[in-house]
Amino acid sequence: MKSPRRGKSTSKAEILNISKFGIWMLVLGKEYFLSFDEFPWFQGASIEQIYTFELVHDRHLYWEALDIDLAISSLEEPHKFPLKAKSHHG
Repeated sequence: MKSPRRGKSTSKAEILNISKFGIWMLVLGKEYFLSFDEFPWFQGASIEQIYTFELVHDRHLYWEALDIDLAISSLEEPHKFPLKAKSHHG
């Protein structure tokens, strides 16, 4: 039995999956992977905290409960943002 095709997303930003390695996101029609190695402050977060975020002005993502604010440009071209923030979870 085949699963029905998923409809087109109406959300501008959504979490697609969380694994032990990181977070898969769809933002403005593009898919991104945020590895816990590159984005360590998400590693200790709860599923609810990760899923509760907003896209602000189509330019950055904000997780209020985690006090994380990421520019979309840092997801598109991570090599231009070589400095990593230190995790405040451990």
